[in-house]
Formats: sequence, structure tokens, C-alpha cells
Amino acid sequence: MINQDTINKIMDTARIEEVVGDFVALKKRGTSLIGNCPFHNEKTPSFNVSVTKGIYKCFGCGKGGDAVHFIMDHEKYSYPEALKYLAQKYNIEVEETVQSPQNMEAQNARESLYIVSEYAADYFANELWTGNDGRAIGLSYFKERGFREDILKKFQLGYSPDVWDALIQHAVGAGHKEEYLEKTGLAIRNDKGKLYDRFRGRVMFPIHNFTGRVIGFGGRTLKTDKNVPKYVNSPESDIYHKSNVLYGLYHAKKAIRDLDNCYLVEGYADVLAVHQAGIENVVASSGTSLTTEQIRLIGRFTQHVTILYDGDAAGIKASLRGLDMILEEGLNVKVVLFPDGHDPDSYMHHVGSGGFRKYIEENRRDFILYKATILLQEAGTDPIKRAGIIRDIIESIAKIPDDIKAAVFIRECSNLLQVEERILLSELHKMRAAKLKKAAGANPSPQSASFQQHQQARPFDADGPPDNLFENPGPYEEPGPESTGNSDLIQEQEIVRLLLAFGHELVNWDGIDNMYIGSFIIQNLTDVVFEDELCSSIIENYREEIENGHLPVASQFIKSPDRKISELAITLSTSPYILSENWENKHNIYVRDETVNLKATILGGLFHLKKTKIAGILSSIASEIKTEGDPVNLEILMQRFVMMKGVEKEISRHLGITILK
Repeated sequence: MINQDTINKIMDTARIEEVVGDFVALKKRGTSLIGNCPFHNEKTPSFNVSVTKGIYKCFGCGKGGDAVHFIMDHEKYSYPEALKYLAQKYNIEVEETVQSPQNMEAQNARESLYIVSEYAADYFANELWTGNDGRAIGLSYFKERGFREDILKKFQLGYSPDVWDALIQHAVGAGHKEEYLEKTGLAIRNDKGKLYDRFRGRVMFPIHNFTGRVIGFGGRTLKTDKNVPKYVNSPESDIYHKSNVLYGLYHAKKAIRDLDNCYLVEGYADVLAVHQAGIENVVASSGTSLTTEQIRLIGRFTQHVTILYDGDAAGIKASLRGLDMILEEGLNVKVVLFPDGHDPDSYMHHVGSGGFRKYIEENRRDFILYKATILLQEAGTDPIKRAGIIRDIIESIAKIPDDIKAAVFIRECSNLLQVEERILLSELHKMRAAKLKKAAGANPSPQSASFQQHQQARPFDADGPPDNLFENPGPYEEPGPESTGNSDLIQEQEIVRLLLAFGHELVNWDGIDNMYIGSFIIQNLTDVVFEDELCSSIIENYREEIENGHLPVASQFIKSPDRKISELAITLSTSPYILSENWENKHNIYVRDETVNLKATILGGLFHLKKTKIAGILSSIASEIKTEGDPVNLEILMQRFVMMKGVEKEISRHLGITILK
């Protein structure tokens, strides 16, 4: 168990923008940072990070929390695991009461898979550098391929001895269980129940997740036997899902973000070669064909992809398949085609690092020119084939979500294919119409889903909410039961928001001295009953803290161990909307900040809440009047109704609201 002092140190040290920035490309917008949400697929950023509050909030899927919650949500870690990750990131020492592999494995089965995988990676690396066969076979192979030692160590490359159970014997001897060796795919059990190593006699490529932990392996045989598969990869496990992993992304993510471009190659060796050429923003599809999930991973860091595939026919076809999938996700694509017979690995070693970088810069081509050129060469002068190719190219353009980009590519295609632009546009519209019709059949009302998603976002600014506009919201009419309930929740949440945002500020109106706004609000809620369970819990907690002589701060609720309270506090403290500076600077339109007149802001919130509560009481009394048959009781009800109407009128006068008779 981690002691509280260490937890406090971790929480105080962790910077939300640094933690999230390891997984998401963030850009500044107003006082917040924004990016594409890592928890759901989106092309328009709705994921906000508030540096001042130390929290993140997605206004699309609703996820939110602090640095610890982000790691828990993203990596599926437990609370202690997330704390340990942050401690390691910030070099904070965490004292462990239990250290043995056996006991660590007993604590968490999923964590055990990570521990066994990391052990295997260290074992393979040690065999490569110190083992007799590892140095003679594995290390010699890499050096013959021209790879430097620093590259081999950077990617933790290793060698698995050509022995049936070498890894198993060492791992079990170190206290690891056969169960986890089998679950990670490092070991296989045969029909007779005998366990043996999966990666015998292979050079090893460890596969890392976002945070640098080993989750799987790729193993390449050095034998020439055609019956032996050239590459063997780890099977799916609880920690390794190959369609969601890009080889090299852990080492490349910073460079991808900084350079705003990602090079995509086919194999492990290609990644090593491109790194050795001094280009670090490169990834591979980790032993599988490119998947949509992998493209979305890239999209978190950049909207620009450059494909580096083999110059042979198979490589060209692979690049065309992946190209259409990337376009559909809204990314911009360029292609570099290497001379026939070369892949990125072989070409880098053929021309050297400098020549490789120069070739990439000079031969990077836009996808439409690349695809059109390749396919037209195949078609020759055959008019039927050329017509089919034109449709193929238009199909690719139809996948681009951005209409402006699509229009530009249509124009380029018109010049290249010598076909009138209007004809190509007509074909494009037909394809898009067919696509929309198909989508409509699968989902009759996509607009309603989009609207509901938008409705989840609250219109409060991430670091300073917009004005409440209490001056004259318009005539008031008695709400029905449903609207009253909804209004109750909105107004109750608004009071909680005001407490979180301004509770620590001092009251500076009506001659009141030495009172915090939090205390002022709580004192004015003695006659109000909160219906919403979460709002009521926060209000009561706030009241108890004040009675005990402590003034609560927003971070207490944001970091609450109760995830529901934490999520509500984050939602009420953030907003998807940022007021553009152009409103005032360029257009001379001034929007009043609610902090300019805190009296109006706070009293407005309290009066609106009480007006809503009174509207509910009036509605209830009106219903009783309609059904009451006793004249005495009816008179009492009428008196209560008139009295509450008077209270409502007085509150409305403060708010500047006209009540319709």
C-alpha cells in the first residue's frame, strides 16, 4: 500500500498537460488545451485540458478526471498502478511493502502479464549481449544488417536461444508462474501438456505500449528452412491487442507531435532503419495489416501521414489499401515510393542516412498523383481500364470528409486524367449520395445522435464561465411538472458550480466583511432542499467543512474518491466554449465577465434557484386546490398560494423578470 505522503507528493508533482500530452497531441485554445479524445473516435476535438485546474474533460463522451484518473482510464490501471506510473514518470520513490515476483503476481493478474513480459524482454536482451549463441548468431545478424548498437539497445532487441524451454526455466526459477508465461503467449502447451518456448532461435523485437511497458513480441527466424515461418508474433492477450498497437509509437510519439507528421512503414526492421537515419517519427503496423484503430492512434498526434512502403508490386498494393483507410479518417496522406527491390530498411543501408533523408524529402508525393500515376501505368491505353481507374480514384476522394480538400483533389485529378472537372464532380456526388443512403439505412437518424452528444456539454468556460445574463431573461410562466424537475437540476448544479468557482473569494458587497462567498451561499441555502443526490452530497459536505472551520476548495471535489462526485465537479468546472478575443478586439463586441460583478452572479444564482423551487411549490399547491373538496382546507391552500406568489414576485423583482398574470 502506498502511504498518503507519497500520494500527496505524486498528486502535487504530476502536471495534467504533461501526463495527457504523452498520449494526445494538445493545442492551446484560450486558457485551455484541446485535442482529439483518446476514449472515443472523433475528428473534431472536444477533449479539453485545464492546466490551472489540473483536470481533463471530454465534451463528446463525457470522460473527465485528474492525472491519476486519466492513466486509470487510458491504460486500464488500478488506482495504485496509476500512482506508480506517475511516480516513475516524475522519479518519485515509492516504498513497496512487498517486492517478490510471486506476491506481485498474486496482487493483480493483469499486472502479472506486464511483469512476465518485461522479464522476458530483459532475458532476451541479456542473451543477445552476453549469451554465446546470442552474440554469435543474434548480434552478428543485426550488425551484418548494418544496425548500430545504440539502436539495438534503444528498442530492447534480443535473442531467444534455440532451446525448447530456455525462457521457461529461467522465468520459473526467478519465481514467475507458468500460467502467466502461457497467457502472454511466451510459452505454448502441447497436446501432452508439455510447455515449450514460442520464440525459439529467433531475434526478438519487444512491442511497447504507450507508456513504454512491454506487451508483446515479434520474433524473426534466422533459418533458411521454408517450412519455418519468417516472423512469429505474440498472440492476443489481456494486455496485447495487435490491431490497437503500432510498433515504435512509444519512441516516436514526441517526434510525431513536434514535427506534425508520421512516417508509416511495414516492418520492425524498417522502423529501426528510419530511426538510424535520424528520423524518429516513424511507426509500423506491428505484424498486421493496417487497421482503423491504428490510424486513429496516429490521428491523436498529427493529421499528416507519409507512407514509406516497398517499391515492389506487393508494397504498392499495400500502400493503396492503407491509403483509402487513412483518408476515411480525415488524415492527409503523402507517399514515398522506393526504387524497385528496395524497402526503407534496405534503401537506408544502401545510400546511408543522409541520402535516405534527402530521398524522402525529394520524392514525397501527394496520394492522388501517386495513385493515379501507378494505376494509369497499369491501364496503358485501354479506354475501359482507364475508365475503371478514374472511378477508383474518385472513390478514394469520396472518402475524404473535408469538402474543400476533395474539391482540390478533383481539380488536380481533372488535369492529370484529362477529364472535365464537372464530370468528375458529378461522379463524386453520385458516390457520396450512395454512401449517405447506405448510412441512412443503417442509422435512420444520425442527426439526433449528434444532437444528444452535443447536449452533454455544459456551456461553462473551462477557466471562467460566461455571464449568467440575469438582467432580463424574459417573461415567466408557470412551468409544468417535467420542466420544473429539469430546471431544479440545472439550478442546483449552478449553485454547486458557483461554490466551486467562487467559494474561496471574499464577499465585497453590502458592507459585509470577512466572509467568504462559500459561507455566504451556504447560509442562504437553509430554506432550500436539494433534490439531486450528488448536488445534495456536495452541499452537505461543503456545509460540514465550514462548520468544522475549513473552507473547501474545488480540487477536493474534483479529486474525490467518489468518481460520480468527481465527474460532476469536473463537468461543472469546465466548458467546451471559449470566447474569442476577436469579439472585443476586432468586432468591438463586449461580453460582460461574471466576475466583474460577483454580487449579481451569486445573488442571481441563489434567486434563480429559489424561484425554481417556489415554482415547484406553486405547481403542487395548484394541483391540491383543484382536487380539494373541504372549504376550510381550500382556504388554507389559497392563502399559501397567495403568500408564495408574493415571495415569487419579490424574487422576480430582484432578477428583473416580468411575471405574466
